[in-house]
Amino acid sequence: MESVQVGLTLPQGWLDEFPTDNPHEQFLFSKNVALTAEKLGFDAGYVYDHFVSHPSNNRAETLFEAYMLLSAVSAVTSKLRIGQVVTSNSFRHPSLLAKMTSTLDAISNGRLEFGIGAGWFGYEYNSYGYKFDDLKTRVEQLDESITIIKKMWQNQKSSFKGKHYSIKNAICNPKPIQRPHPPIMVGGAGKKLMKVAAKHATRYNHPFGTPEILEEKIKLLKENCKLIKRDHKKIENSVLLRILVGKDSDDVKDIVSKLKKKNESIADFIIRSKDSIALGTPDEVTNYLRQYQRIGINYFIVNFIGLSKSLEMLSLFSRKVRPNLK
Repeated sequence: MESVQVGLTLPQGWLDEFPTDNPHEQFLFSKNVALTAEKLGFDAGYVYDHFVSHPSNNRAETLFEAYMLLSAVSAVTSKLRIGQVVTSNSFRHPSLLAKMTSTLDAISNGRLEFGIGAGWFGYEYNSYGYKFDDLKTRVEQLDESITIIKKMWQNQKSSFKGKHYSIKNAICNPKPIQRPHPPIMVGGAGKKLMKVAAKHATRYNHPFGTPEILEEKIKLLKENCKLIKRDHKKIENSVLLRILVGKDSDDVKDIVSKLKKKNESIADFIIRSKDSIALGTPDEVTNYLRQYQRIGINYFIVNFIGLSKSLEMLSLFSRKVRPNLK
């Protein structure tokens, strides 16, 4: 069995609540989580690439810009790898993304995990003045974008003329530290996206999917790899999951009581979260994650629910869950 790798999403404002309303103190909290995660042996820290918080949240809340936050985190850590779940391709021209990511890989001394997807959150496209193309177009753009980025990461000068993007003798220095290039994690759930993942990805990531859904996606990815004669084993499969783990059932209930809706019972929260959160004691969370291992997934990106109440969850997961996944 391959060794398990675990990254976590850093508090940013997308799905996490901060323990304070002060923006600088919010950043310090994110920084502290990154440093704590590194000390505990987590493999990577990830951020979401959005402009406003999740639709279920108050969109007036803080949400730190992805690449600015990662740059700050990379400067205060030394081992923690850093990435995105995932970069929205639409928000930056691929030539700019190539420059940004190669710079970030240099700043972090080769710790970049480059995550990218086609984008999906129409609200922020419209509110920020970006054109929200149809899915087919966004996937075509993603394919061209990754092609350009790989060229610029590796070539002295790069040119490309496609349906959506063009560059001419583009220079990208510094080059990434990692060779031939940083890992490329293509993330998303759509069928059309799987063709891009099969062509370009070193890792595929599915957001918040059940083991049954992931099994179907992996099958589809294998079929697309076969069509282009690429060995599917060269693509690592991963999943992004929400995690809530407590020392025992009473601790779990205590955490849930602080997170549930005002008029919602603890039992109703747990039932509602059954397919969206790996929730429970260390043994229960371990057993849930093992379902993904049985279908060949050993890379987990976990979004801890309730970190703003206590960072003990990081240590508990590190001590009581992860060792049982190997």
